[in-house]
Amino acid sequence: MYQNVGTIDRIIRLVAGVAIGALGLAYGSWLGLIGLVPLLTAGLGLCPLYLPFGLSTRKATRPVDLK
Repeated sequence: MYQNVGTIDRIIRLVAGVAIGALGLAYGSWLGLIGLVPLLTAGLGLCPLYLPFGLSTRKATRPVDLK
């Protein structure tokens, strides 16, 4: 599966998702569901908004040499 979200980016998204969700619960607001978006992108390692721009925060992997 193609991934374009690096480790630090994933950690930031995870923390942001938990914080947004916690604030939503604390204030009893449905807007806390927005916290699911960064949690999903962190979990999948794929950000759909990066795709049209060709962005990636993930380190490039070297091709495997099968000699």
